[in-house]
Amino acid sequence: MKHNKKRNTAFIYEILAREFTKAVIEKDTERKTKLVSIMKEHFSATTILAQELSLYSVLLETRSVSGPIAERLLAETKKAHERLDEKTIFDAQSKLISVLNKEMGQDVWKNFVPNFKSLASVNAIFNPTIGVKKRVLFEQDIVHQMSSTNALVESKQLKPLDNLTYNSFIKKFNEKYDTLLAEQKELLNHYIASFADGGLGMNIYLNQELGRLKTVMVEATETENLIGTKATGVLGYLNELRKREFTEQDLGKILKTQELVQEMQARD
Repeated sequence: MKHNKKRNTAFIYEILAREFTKAVIEKDTERKTKLVSIMKEHFSATTILAQELSLYSVLLETRSVSGPIAERLLAETKKAHERLDEKTIFDAQSKLISVLNKEMGQDVWKNFVPNFKSLASVNAIFNPTIGVKKRVLFEQDIVHQMSSTNALVESKQLKPLDNLTYNSFIKKFNEKYDTLLAEQKELLNHYIASFADGGLGMNIYLNQELGRLKTVMVEATETENLIGTKATGVLGYLNELRKREFTEQDLGKILKTQELVQEMQARD
């Protein structure tokens, strides 16, 4: 199936997420700030692209439900997508594509997205121009994934349809991404998702994570050395953060705090 990835809202969101993660890892503040601005403008909760993305998420993230429930979810999701205005989606995508080409450069489309095949399948399900037979096969595949207890694994080696070379990118990205702590990866994932879901998941995660970090810092303040002094300052920041809205600047500080906590716990 010929698939135009630039007209796949979920694919665009995925490459933005990967570009943002790269910018954070590489400490490219200017690029990170641009990406945050783009995601906030085009994927805030009220935008048409965020609405469509939420429907992709239903089909891509649901797992371990019964076959009948999976089929019902598929049917209701399709109905919800049919209620979205095609032209509005197309125009919003066109605007976003233009911004990405101008602000991020053509290389942004070279990002390798591991679940590309599944994104293309859902896109086909939402596409009324796809033949009935092909659409039914894609729907069966998605229903099987939703009723599966296993994490999604692509059945074939994935290659972008325009034959872009991506092996080097995958290696470099994975090498850098693997240097992040598990909690740092989780923080980044929740932060990125917050642009599309209104921040609910981020708020829940952040409340739990701040509590964990605060506990470690309280214990560290009891020491009479440089770590104790530094922990006192961090603890003050964590207490202050709980009283206001989380910002882009806070993201970097929490990532560093997570790293500090890991180092402190490793010394125990």
